[in-house]
Amino acid sequence: MYKTEKKVQSVERKVQSEVVKMSESITESKSFQFAVRIVNLYKYLSKDKSEYIISKQLLKSGTSIGANIAEGERAQSKADFHAKMSIALKEANETYYWLRLLYTTQYLTEKEFLSLENDVNELISLLVSICKSTQNSQK
Repeated sequence: MYKTEKKVQSVERKVQSEVVKMSESITESKSFQFAVRIVNLYKYLSKDKSEYIISKQLLKSGTSIGANIAEGERAQSKADFHAKMSIALKEANETYYWLRLLYTTQYLTEKEFLSLENDVNELISLLVSICKSTQNSQK
């Protein structure tokens, strides 16, 4: 019975590891696509709307999400990976804040905001899931 329990735990760890790896590649791809949208939004806001301050903050946080995810892909340890994913999550939350502010101050239309809101909330959900999984696997 003891050997069976160990085998089950080993299989569960392997499955969890594969799920995290799949989530990482999906998350990396989605965060890159989101960063491209943020860069293009920054160009639009600074050129067409003459908005430089908030859009610069949005540019920094919105592109930092993917940068931290990419760093996490080559983490030196599980703790390092978890730290990078946690930072990416914080950056995603900050990005959502700047998007809401731009929408509320009428720099973004409702359609633009809702599209970006959907994308950032999807990234937040993925990152929360990854952070929970890696935190639980460290225990």
